[in-house]
Amino acid sequence: MVLFAKLRLKFHYFMGDILSWVVKNVVRYRNGIVWMNISRAFPEMKYWQLKRIYNDFYKHFGEIFAESIWFGGSDHKRLQKAGIVTVVNPEVIAGLYNESPSVTVLCSHCGNWELLGGFYAYITKDGFTCPFEEDQLTVVYKKLSNDIADEVFALNRKAALAVPSPHAVIESKSILRFAIENRKTKRIYGYPADQTPYKGMGRHDMGQFLNQQTYAMTGGVGVACKLSHSVVYMKMKRVERGRYEMSLIPICADASQHKPEEIMRKYYDLLEAEINETPANWLWSHKRWK
Repeated sequence: MVLFAKLRLKFHYFMGDILSWVVKNVVRYRNGIVWMNISRAFPEMKYWQLKRIYNDFYKHFGEIFAESIWFGGSDHKRLQKAGIVTVVNPEVIAGLYNESPSVTVLCSHCGNWELLGGFYAYITKDGFTCPFEEDQLTVVYKKLSNDIADEVFALNRKAALAVPSPHAVIESKSILRFAIENRKTKRIYGYPADQTPYKGMGRHDMGQFLNQQTYAMTGGVGVACKLSHSVVYMKMKRVERGRYEMSLIPICADASQHKPEEIMRKYYDLLEAEINETPANWLWSHKRWK
C-alpha cells in the first residue's frame, strides 16, 4: 500500500473516478441512505438539485479514497509541495493554544478527514511560526471492528509525521484517561464529532440539525469542560479537486464555563452552515440518523 501510495496524485484521482462510478452504479453502495439523507436535509429543493448533490457526493467519495491512499505515501515536504490543504487562519489555533491549558478541535466528515494527520505540515506551509510541536497533536478515533484494517488505517493516518508518535491517534474509549494523565501538558485534541451516538454512550438531544431530530455524544466536549480546554470548530471546505481550505472558528475560550450540550449545539449550527455552503462535501453515506 505504501509503494502504491508513492504514485502521483493524478493517478490516484483517475482510480478514484473509476471507484466512484463502480460504487454508485454497480455496487450501489448505500444509495438509498444517501438519497434519503439528502432529500430529508433539503426538503425545499427540486429533484434536479438533489440529484446534482447526489452525483457530486459520489465523485467526492472516490476522491476521498484516492487522497487517503496517496496520503499514506506522503511526508511533510510532499504535503507542502502538493498544497492539498491550506489553513487560512492558523493564528486562531495558535492564540487559543497560548492562552488555554489545551485545545479541543471539533471536526467533522466534511472534506477529507483522513488528511488530518498532516495538520502540522499544512499549518507551517507558508512559514507560519507554530507555538506547538508535531507530537502535541492527537486525533481521536473509534476502533474498527477488523484489527488488521484498524492497524492499516492507524499507520496511514500517521504516515506524514516526521517521527510517528504513539499518541498521534487515540481510541475514543481511552481519551478521557489520556487527557487527565496529560492535563499538565498542552496538547491539541481533534475529535470527529458528527457521528450518531455509539451503543452504550449517552444520547443528548440537539434539537433540529438538517431538518431532522438529532442526538449527539458529548464525550469530547465533556473532557474539554472538565479540563478547561478552549474549543474550536474546524471547517474543511473543498475548493476544487486536490485543494481544501481549513478555517478555524472559535467556539469558546474556556469550556468549563459552558455546558457540553451548549457547545455541541454551536458545533451543529456551524456544521449545518458549512453543509449548506458546499452540500456534496459531507459524508452523506453514513447512518447519522438511526
